[in-house]
Amino acid sequence: MKVLVIGGGAREHALCRSLSQDPSVTELHCAPGNAGIARVATVHPVDQLDGAQVTELAAKLGSDLVVVGPEAPLVAGVADAVRAAGIPVFGPSGAAAQLEGSKAFAKDVMAAAGVPTARSYVCTTAEEAAEALDAFGAPYVVKDDGLAAGKGVVVTSDREAALAHAASCERVVIEEYLDGPEVSLFAITDGTTVLPLQPAQDFKRALDGDEGPNTGGMGAYSPLPWAPDGLVQEVLDTVLQPTVDELRRRGTEFSGLLYAGLALTSRGTRVIEFNARFGDPETQVVLARLRTPLAGVLLGSATGTLDQLEPLRWDEGAAVTVVVASEGYPAAPRTGDPIEGLAEAEADGTAYVLHAGTKADEDGRVLSAGGRVLSVTATGADLAEARDRAYAAVDRISLKGGQHRTDIALKAATS
Repeated sequence: MKVLVIGGGAREHALCRSLSQDPSVTELHCAPGNAGIARVATVHPVDQLDGAQVTELAAKLGSDLVVVGPEAPLVAGVADAVRAAGIPVFGPSGAAAQLEGSKAFAKDVMAAAGVPTARSYVCTTAEEAAEALDAFGAPYVVKDDGLAAGKGVVVTSDREAALAHAASCERVVIEEYLDGPEVSLFAITDGTTVLPLQPAQDFKRALDGDEGPNTGGMGAYSPLPWAPDGLVQEVLDTVLQPTVDELRRRGTEFSGLLYAGLALTSRGTRVIEFNARFGDPETQVVLARLRTPLAGVLLGSATGTLDQLEPLRWDEGAAVTVVVASEGYPAAPRTGDPIEGLAEAEADGTAYVLHAGTKADEDGRVLSAGGRVLSVTATGADLAEARDRAYAAVDRISLKGGQHRTDIALKAATS
């Protein structure tokens, strides 16, 4: 199988790493890729938002499967263009990707499907926003209706800050605050069959103790030893399958990766948001534990044959990923700094480094090229071992002004 992955972040590096280990994959390509992905796949320059460019590249390579990683190309309809050319593609249509592209659309689908979620208002004026904030009270939850790379949500007890965020967006969804721990649960679907993966938890805030601004994610771990028994089946029955069924009923079939961000509240499980692609950094730990070869599962989604697959196999151990971010992230990330110690971080074989925002210079040095620079990932018999290995690898890496949280998976590993 010849596979082309679209994207250039740590999520795509995790996908490429897993695909490179799949015996059925004879050629692996990625566009545009990054310095780390180039070690496991052939990289190609491409405008990942241009469906015609992506389709032309896929055809030229003779791709048997195209995997669209990020949300922006999906919402832009890149999967539609590839699909129209007769090439199997893992990823929803532009219409179905509105489940992530528009919070208001997602709320409408959830209401029709009977999916439990927070009460909310869609607001387009300052007056509507003020009324909605007052209706729910603090803490205030204000979400940009459109794509914001994981940084469009403000949760605050400061009413003025909530109003300011609402004013900076064309349209916002303001909703009630959901208490309780958060869980990320991915499911692969072909539009009918829904195959849930193992749950993970990520850390959105920039600083230890869940302080600081929201980011795209500073780390993640799996499994969740504190999660209630039967959680995956419950979410499959009450959230994932009803959502896929409702979208098919509307004629907007969703195939690809359906990501449910959940809050385990005092009143039961509630959906915080949907995403239409693998989450970053949760993908890094979920794929680290997946033992079933990945390509066949993604192809099953793309070709409508998921019901023919055997049950997924999982490693019984644990995985932890720690994000190394650049100085100034998330507000004003510094780029262009050399990264040292990458080989040393992987030397003992207990951890590996997935590249997010990196590029290679003319001399072959790896430089920072984004806010989130690396995802340092390790596995172990349990969370404590995986965590120790991940942080030991982080300590071997040098990036000027680099920052990372020191408490990823700490509570789960020690409780």
